[in-house]
Amino acid sequence: MPTSLIEPHGGELVDLRVSAERAAAARAASRDWPSWELAPRQLCDLELLLSGGFSPLRGFLGREDYEAVCAQLRLAEGTLWPIPITLDVPEPVARGLDPGAPLALRDPEGAMLAVLHVTDVWEPDREAEAKAVFDTTDPVHPGVAHLQDRTHPWYVGGRIEGIQPPVHHDFRDLRRTPEAMRAEFTDRGWDRVVAFQTRNPLHRAHRELTLRAARDAAAKLLIHPVVGLTKPGDVDHYTRVRCYQALLDRYPDDTVLLSLLPLAMRMAGPREALWHALIRRNHGCTHLVVGRDHAGPGADGAGRPFYDPYAAQALLREHSDEAGVQMIPFRSVVYVPDRDTYVPEDEVPEGAQTWAISGTELRRRFAAGDELPAWFTFPEVAAELRRRHPARDRQGLTLFFTGLSGAGKSTVAGALLARLLEDGRRPVTLLDGDLVRKHLSSELGFSREHRDLNIRRIGFVASEIARNGGIAVCAPIAPYDATRREVREMVEPHGGFVLVHVATSLEVCEARDPKGLYAKARAGLIAEFTGVSDPYEPPTDAEVVLDSGSLPVEEAVDTIIAHLQTAGYLAPATAGAGV
Repeated sequence: MPTSLIEPHGGELVDLRVSAERAAAARAASRDWPSWELAPRQLCDLELLLSGGFSPLRGFLGREDYEAVCAQLRLAEGTLWPIPITLDVPEPVARGLDPGAPLALRDPEGAMLAVLHVTDVWEPDREAEAKAVFDTTDPVHPGVAHLQDRTHPWYVGGRIEGIQPPVHHDFRDLRRTPEAMRAEFTDRGWDRVVAFQTRNPLHRAHRELTLRAARDAAAKLLIHPVVGLTKPGDVDHYTRVRCYQALLDRYPDDTVLLSLLPLAMRMAGPREALWHALIRRNHGCTHLVVGRDHAGPGADGAGRPFYDPYAAQALLREHSDEAGVQMIPFRSVVYVPDRDTYVPEDEVPEGAQTWAISGTELRRRFAAGDELPAWFTFPEVAAELRRRHPARDRQGLTLFFTGLSGAGKSTVAGALLARLLEDGRRPVTLLDGDLVRKHLSSELGFSREHRDLNIRRIGFVASEIARNGGIAVCAPIAPYDATRREVREMVEPHGGFVLVHVATSLEVCEARDPKGLYAKARAGLIAEFTGVSDPYEPPTDAEVVLDSGSLPVEEAVDTIIAHLQTAGYLAPATAGAGV
């Protein structure tokens, strides 16, 4: 790894691109090389490696650098770098790689984006990595959950040769590389630039605080939203970018620029704030706004914040000179109706009334179809958000049943399907476990790997149904908690998700045994059978819990319908309607 630091608005940006001749030769030679299809996070990481956004990195970290970053926020030779940028692969792929060998890195369509010249192949301690990087091993933390459940067990490190960057067809004029961003600043004569990191839509309060941040730093403003991977459940980047574009006219001329950052966030709190600063330095910025709990994932299962609210500010302040970016603390602002303006909390006149809308209240308003007040956001932003967030009774919805074989999932799901079709206000699709196995996953067995893949397929189809405003009723066994949570994360960006646990006891299920499966499992004729030779992990996050052993089917359906109406997913029944 190179040792030189990058100076703001100058210094060396790493350039990993190769000549057209070398790219053509690599493409031809790659027919005989092993290949790896990059996952979404890996694509984001590769794009920022290739563009110089991750300067001074020249590839995915080798073992020595990885361990140094985890332990001390630095590469092995001492350069400041707080987040490990690693390429994870399954064990069979790792076993087929030797140091010095080339590995072709491809996008999902098969196009070769880069060549990785392998230096290290190793099996990391992912629990130790989670503790070092996220300061927790709690799977409620989305970064930990990704590391534990969606990261392959082996890492491959090595130098990168860039063949071509990933292709984007959306907002192409807003996707500036660090080199292009620096050139833009130079052309505009901007020598001091405040970057505003965001993964959320911007409202009137954000405009006020960004104007104040730029004024305090005597600088121009870069609104630099993340459009790679953010926190599960965030507003999609298409909606957010339209909101940002609508807001630009609310700033004075020649004071603000919008550009998109294809970053895969880790939600690593203090370490991530420092990482964001280094990335913005590479893009030519001199300052970064850092708020309370910057890049934090919120609270753990007990309601305790994962990070101290000011830890991110403290870490960046400690390293700001070396990072080459000055930290501007985010000051919370509130609306003062008597003045019709936003004011920092510590500047509110004594006794003055203040208004604010919490995230919880904002979600409630979206769900209920309530309008957003003009004092909170601008009408053009409100209109974009309303397009993305219709009232709950017009959103897509996934009802995901889970329970043991014989618990009654299919019976209750089928009865619910009939009630929803009778109502007729939204299209409804049933994704029953047996039907999916027959038509979508017929080639899969019943190993844990194949069962997880089957559930992910159901989740993907359900998310597409929800995206288009329909209702998906899913009724697999889905025995594993991590996979159910993964499906929830797939669906929730596009609509509602209601987990229904049909918690019928094993004794009742086995007594029913309509297909004779339990008897075969007890006789050893079926391996890895849920509840007998393979575990069922009961959910702790189910919105509805039913026991079909004691609850008639119609009452079970009534219970689900009542929950949907209370939660706003179904409007009250109209005259003559079944629900």
